[in-house]
Formats: sequence, C-alpha cells, structure tokens
Amino acid sequence: MRRAKLGCAGVLILIPIVALLAVPTYAKVEPRLWGFPFFFWYQLLWVFLCSGMTYAAYRLVLSAQRPAGPTEGGR
Repeated sequence: MRRAKLGCAGVLILIPIVALLAVPTYAKVEPRLWGFPFFFWYQLLWVFLCSGMTYAAYRLVLSAQRPAGPTEGGR
C-alpha cells in the first residue's frame, strides 16, 4: 500500500512536468479567452493545477509515512 501511494504521488508530480515540457502543444495564440492568447491562460491554469497536484502528492506521502497500526512496546 505504501509503494502504491508513493507511486501515485510521483505520477501527480510528473503530470505537470510533462504537460509543461510539451511546448508545441500550447505555443499558439488561438483560442483566446477574454482577449488573452491561449499560451497565457494555459500557463495560468497550470499554476493552479500544479498547486493542487503538489498538495495531493504531499498528502499521499504523509499518509504513506504514517505507521499502519499501534507501535509495539508502547503504552
């Protein structure tokens, strides 16, 4: 279970990297949104998407690091 959570966290971090490295897919002017070229609003959209994905990956890593059950030799 721990490896699966860490793998999902890695994928969540990798998605924005791959999406933003594929420059030819978004290096264009059309379609425009409120007068802004596609390039600008695509980049701004990824600011919020990347923030959400990074937070989700952080929470997954935290949950993967927690002990599964009560510790032995404790109270």
